Amino acid sequence: MKALSFSHRPRILPGQLTRMTGWLAGAVLLLAAMPIITMIVMSFSASDTLAFPPSGYSLQWYRSAWQTFVSPESSDVLSMGQALGTSLMVAVTTMFIAAAISIPAAYALHRFDFPGKSIVEQFIALPMVYPLVMLGISLLLVFNYLPVELGLFRLVIAHVILALPFAVKNCSASIAGIGPEYEEAAFLMGASPLRAMIDVVLPQMRPGILAGMLFAFIVSFNEFTVTFFLYDINSMTLPVWLYSRTVSSLDPTVFSFAVFIVLIDFILIWLLEKLVGDEGVSL
Repeated sequence: MKALSFSHRPRILPGQLTRMTGWLAGAVLLLAAMPIITMIVMSFSASDTLAFPPSGYSLQWYRSAWQTFVSPESSDVLSMGQALGTSLMVAVTTMFIAAAISIPAAYALHRFDFPGKSIVEQFIALPMVYPLVMLGISLLLVFNYLPVELGLFRLVIAHVILALPFAVKNCSASIAGIGPEYEEAAFLMGASPLRAMIDVVLPQMRPGILAGMLFAFIVSFNEFTVTFFLYDINSMTLPVWLYSRTVSSLDPTVFSFAVFIVLIDFILIWLLEKLVGDEGVSL
C-alpha cells in the first residue's frame, strides 16, 4: 500500500488568512453598527413615512426636533428640555454616588480577606446579568412599600445598582497594580492609614476612578427598562420621553433626538479614551 500523502492539501497563506480575518471583523463591526447607521440615515429622511431607504434627504426632522426643544407642544405632558435636565441630574448624581461606593469597595476586596468575599463579588456583578424587567418590578414593589416618597431619588438608587458593577470593576483594575508596599512606605514616613489612602492610593487609582465614573454616567443616561417602571411625570428621563413619542405613532423626530444622544455618548467615550486611555478601564 502506498502511504497517503498530504503534500497536496490546499494551504491558506498568511496573506489570505489576514484578508479573511479582516473581512470577518468588518462584517461583524458593520452588523453591530447597522442600527446606528440606519437611525442616522432615517434622521435625514425627506419623507413623512418610515420607508427605508428614504426617497430623499433633508434636515426637516432636525428643524422639527429643534422646534420641539425650544417650543414644546401643548400636548406634551413634559418638554424635551425637562426630560434632558432630569436625565443629566440623575446621571451626575449616580456617577458620584457610584464612585463614593466603588472606591472603598474595590479597596476592601483587594486588600482584605474576609468570610463571604467571593459572595460579595458575585453580588456586585449580579446587576450585569439580572433581567432588567424583573429588577424594575422588584424595585417598584420595594419603593411602593416604603412609608416615604423618594421622588427622583428612586431613579438614582436604581441607576446606582446598575452602574456599580462597572465602577467597581474599573476601580479594581487600577488598585490591582498598586502593591501594599506603597502604603507601608507611607506608614514608615508617619502617615496615618487615611492619609496614606488619600495621598498615595487614590492618585494612582485615578484612571480607574475616572473610567468608572464615566461608565456610571453613560449607563444612567441611557437606562430605559428599569426607569420605565419607576418614573412619574416629575421624574421622566430622556429615554422614557423618547419612547412616549412612539407609543401611538412613530414620530420621525425621535431619530434626530436619538442621534443627539448617540453624539453625547460618543463624546463621553472619546473623553474616556483621552483622559484614561487603556489604563484602569475594565468592562
